Amino acid sequence: MVLCSCSSDNIQTDYVYYRLNADISTLDPAYITDVNNGSIATKIYRGLVKLDDSLNVIPDIAERWEILNDRKLYRFYLRKDVTFTNGRRVTAEDFKYSYERIMKKETLSPNQWLFERVKSFVVINDHIFEIHLKDPFTPFLSMLTVPAGFVVPGEEVKKLGKDFSFKPTGAGYYYLEKWESGLEIRLKLRDEISRQSNIKGIIYRIIPEDITAITEFEMARLDLLGIPGNAFSRFKKHPYWHKRLEVVKSLNTYYLGLNTERYPFNLKEIRQAIAFAIDRERILNTFFESRGRIAEGVVPDFLRDWKLDQTIRYSPDEGKKILQRAGIKELKVQMLITADQDVVDLAEIIQGYLSQVGIKVKIKQMEWSAFKDAINKGQADMFWLSWWADYPDAENFLYPLFHSSNKGYGGNRTRFNNKQIDMLIEESRIAKNKDESRKLYREIENIILTELPLIPFWHRNDYLIVQSRIEGYRGFPVYTMDKGLEIKKLTQANKDKP
Repeated sequence: MVLCSCSSDNIQTDYVYYRLNADISTLDPAYITDVNNGSIATKIYRGLVKLDDSLNVIPDIAERWEILNDRKLYRFYLRKDVTFTNGRRVTAEDFKYSYERIMKKETLSPNQWLFERVKSFVVINDHIFEIHLKDPFTPFLSMLTVPAGFVVPGEEVKKLGKDFSFKPTGAGYYYLEKWESGLEIRLKLRDEISRQSNIKGIIYRIIPEDITAITEFEMARLDLLGIPGNAFSRFKKHPYWHKRLEVVKSLNTYYLGLNTERYPFNLKEIRQAIAFAIDRERILNTFFESRGRIAEGVVPDFLRDWKLDQTIRYSPDEGKKILQRAGIKELKVQMLITADQDVVDLAEIIQGYLSQVGIKVKIKQMEWSAFKDAINKGQADMFWLSWWADYPDAENFLYPLFHSSNKGYGGNRTRFNNKQIDMLIEESRIAKNKDESRKLYREIENIILTELPLIPFWHRNDYLIVQSRIEGYRGFPVYTMDKGLEIKKLTQANKDKP
C-alpha cells in the first residue's frame, strides 16, 4: 500500500521519476562499490576526469593534464569555477584529502585498490594537483572515473563523520534534497544548472517487486523503467511500448566458471569438452530472447578492437571424443547458483546439454551471500556469474578474473593460475601505448580461450522503457557517464499516450 501511494495526482511534473529495486546503503564515495549507490552518487559528485560517449577519458574538474616522468607523474590543472554545494570552491587540497582519506586504514574503505599503485599525492597550489605513481600504469586515468575518484569537502566529512554517507556534499550538478529510507531518494538540480533545464530534479522510488514497478510505470507514476527479464516480451511486442524501448549495450560478461583447482576441471581437456557441449548461441537466442551479444571472448565486444584466433564452437561430438580419449565414461559435478529463477532455468538448460556428453550436473541453489562466499573459497565445481566493468578498459576484465594474485575474493573465482598469463597481464598494465596494449590483450585472450578456466556466454544488453513525456534520456554502458543533464520532460499537453 505504501509503495502504491504515489498517485498521479501527487506526481510532481517538474521531477523525473526513476525506480530503484532496493534502498541504497551509502552516498559516500569512499564506500561505494555497487551500481545503485554509484548511479546516484555520480550526479552528486564530480572528479578530475570523466568518460565521453566513446568511452574516452576527457576533462571534468581538471581542465587538462600532463603525464610526465616516464608515465609515473600525472599533473592536473584544475578549473577555477567549480564549487561544492556548500558554496566553497574546489581546490587541489580537496582532491589530496579525498584520496588520502580512502587510503587511511581507519577509513576502512573497500576502494583502496584504486590508489594501490600511488606513491604520493602532491598539492602544487590551489589549482595544480599531482599524483605520483610507483610504476607506470596504463589504465590509471580510466580508473579515476569511478566513484572513489570523486572529490569531497573535508570540513563536511569531519563535521558529520559517518553521517556523511547519508548527508553528502559534493561538487556535482545535483544535491541530495531528501532521503526517506525504503521509500524514495530525491535529488535536486543546483540553481545554476536548473536555469538551463525544464526539470527541478530526479526522484528515485524504491520498489523491490518487479510486478509493482511495472504497474506503477503503466499508470504513469514512473518515467522510465529497467525492464525485468520476465517482462521483456510483453513490452517488446506491445503495439505502443515497443517504440519506447531503449537498448543499452552494457560492459559485462556472463560466464560459466570452472574451478581449475578441483577435479575434474583441473584438467584442461575436460574444460574444453564442456565448452564444446553447450550451444551458447541457441540459448542466447531462445531462452535469453536475444537480450545480449554472443561472447567471442572474455572482453566485451566494443572494448575489443583486435581479432581473436581462438573461438568457442558448439560440437557435442567433439566433446564426447575428448572424454573418451581421457577414458571418462561418466562425470558427476556440482553447479552452484543463486536462487534467481532465470538463473535456475538457465542452469537446467546447461545441465541438459552436459548430460548428452556424459556429464551429470547436480544443481545447488544458494542465497546470494552464501553463494558468493562459497565460490570465493573455491567450494564449487561449476558456477554461473557475471563480471561488470568499473572502468572501460580490457584490463578491468583480464586482471581481476585471471591473474593468480586475485584468487577468490579478488575476482579470480575459477582459481586460475598460469604464469604466462600473469606475466602478460603485468606487461599490459605498463604498456606504453594502445598498440602495445592491444597486442598483449589479444595474446592473453587467445590463451584464455585455449585454457578455458571459464566459458564466456554473452554480454547482456539492458532494456529501458521510457514514457513519451520524456525526451533526451539514453542509457549508458557505464553508469558513471549518466550525469542527468540531458533529460527533459514535456508538458502534459504535448505528450502522446499509449
